[in-house]
Amino acid sequence: MRISDLAGKEIINIFDGVRLGTIGDSDMIIDPETGEIISILLPHRPGLLSLWLDKQEMKIPWSSVKKIGSEVIVVDLDESYSLYKKYF
Repeated sequence: MRISDLAGKEIINIFDGVRLGTIGDSDMIIDPETGEIISILLPHRPGLLSLWLDKQEMKIPWSSVKKIGSEVIVVDLDESYSLYKKYF
């Protein structure tokens, strides 16, 4: 699979069914030696509180990716990302 094949796919968390973003809105950390994807970085969600908080990114480890479908990428993130979800 090419990275370009991932563009436009929505990222859904299987833990709570929340839509986290799309690959088109995000960056990836790639190991320059092996070319393997290490993680996906999603930008903060805009909102009223984001005016006062530093811009933060949510880092999704590639190991959390459970399934890549034709339109979505399913990840399994537990409550450890709830701070991100709470403020963004």
